Formats: sequence, structure tokens, C-alpha cells
Amino acid sequence: MADLKTLEAHRCFGGVQGFYEHASSEIGLPMRFGVFVPPQPGPRPVLLCLAGLTCNEQTFAIKAGAQQYAAQHGLILVTPDTSPRGTGVAEADAHWDFGHGAGFYLDATQAPYATHWRMQSWLMHELPAVLAAHFAVAAERTGVCGHSMGGHGALTLALRHPGRFLSVSAFAPICAPSEVPWGHKAFGGYLGDDRSAWRAHDAVALIEGGARLPPLLVDQGEADNFLAEQLRPERLEQACAAAGQALTLRRHAGYDHGYFFIQSVVADHMAHHAAALTA
Repeated sequence: MADLKTLEAHRCFGGVQGFYEHASSEIGLPMRFGVFVPPQPGPRPVLLCLAGLTCNEQTFAIKAGAQQYAAQHGLILVTPDTSPRGTGVAEADAHWDFGHGAGFYLDATQAPYATHWRMQSWLMHELPAVLAAHFAVAAERTGVCGHSMGGHGALTLALRHPGRFLSVSAFAPICAPSEVPWGHKAFGGYLGDDRSAWRAHDAVALIEGGARLPPLLVDQGEADNFLAEQLRPERLEQACAAAGQALTLRRHAGYDHGYFFIQSVVADHMAHHAAALTA
């Protein structure tokens, strides 16, 4: 296993919050991620926390306020970057919602993105091996959560890889990306014009097609500027109801899309994952 470079390490709620970099063979570039290790000894369950558009490996770790609850429950929090960096693809910096900072947690198939935008393979195959080599993780007890684009990632990775995650939750996720502008832009650029390929990375379409995941917790602010045009939680609600997929969808009056909302509900999400991962 290649060496891991420690970029920062900070004492935090009795544990350690660190940020790291490794040479990724899947991405073909250095990739960064954060890890919070709680104070409890021995192998601990892992919660993968996926951030949204424009974010990086530090965003959830710094803004969500999750470490205090992870320390209480004995969870290792892993916060990956949201895309490859330093790719040399000029158009990757042209838009805030596509390219750098906007990997959508899939493996691109279209040039010039197919070479480096391999986020699904990095997260599902390479990063777990890095974590197992360098941290005391109980890899068989892994959950996933995410915000916005990261919520899309949490849902679709769990649906596409049954059994890999024992718990799943999302904050204001993009529920039906094939049906909204963010998804049209990302899927068109990364996957091309074949909409059947889009559906393979769309949570609503996957559930409609028979995929299932553990009981799902989703929180959504009702004052979210992106709610109607981009997020479409009602589509997720409809698909889960029709499929018999267990879903707790909580709507919160007055809350927007940002991290003050996440801070307000993150304790419940940590408890949701701990119930499944530490039982």
C-alpha cells in the first residue's frame, strides 16, 4: 500500500481529526480525504460522509459539527474530496456545478473526463483499502451519508452496491438527477447522451428498477432554494412508497440548503448510523 501523507491533524472531542493525501491509481492523481478517529480503542465502524457541489474533503468535517456525536457513538468519519483535482482539463473549471468540485460520485465514460473522474471506483474499491491499511476500521460495518450532490452519491452508491453499507442517510439530496438541470449537465458531460446510462446513477430510477437499501433517513429544509428545481424529494418519497422501501423523510419549515441546517439535524443522523453500525 502506497504511503499516506498527513496534511493536518488536530485533537478533537477526545479523538483526532486528520486530513490526508494518497496517490490514487484509480483517479491517476493525488486524492485527499479527511478522517475523524474517535477516542474509543480498537477497530471502529466507518461512516462515509459525502459533500456537495463546490466542496472538498474539509467541508463536512469543518462545518457539520458531526465529530462530537461520532465520538459519543464511536464512529470513524471519512470525508472524501468531491472530485479529482489538478486534472489539466481546461473546461473543468468553467462551471461551479460541473468538473472540479462536482464529481457526482460516478465513473465518467466520456472524454476528456473518463481518465480522471472515477469517483465511484475510488470510493468503493481503492479508498477502503487505504483506510484498512492505515486506520483501525471495522470495514464490514460501514455506513454512508451525504449532502446535496453527496446525498445523491450516498443513495446511488448504496443502491448500486447492495450489502456494502449497513446504514444510509442524506441531507437535502438530489433525488432524481435524470429529471433536473444539475443532473442533465453532469450526466450529459460525464456519461453522454444515452439516458439509460443516466438512470443507472439515479436514485429514483434505481428504486423503481428494483434496487433496495437499508432503512433510509432523509432531512429536507422547506426554505431550500434548490428544493423544487433540483432536489425533488417528493419523487424519492413516491418511489419508496411504491417499492416498499423504508424511508423516513422529514421536512423542516424555515431551513435552507446550507450547513446550519445540517448542524441542526446531524445528531439524529449520527444516531441513525450508530444504531445500525454498533449494534
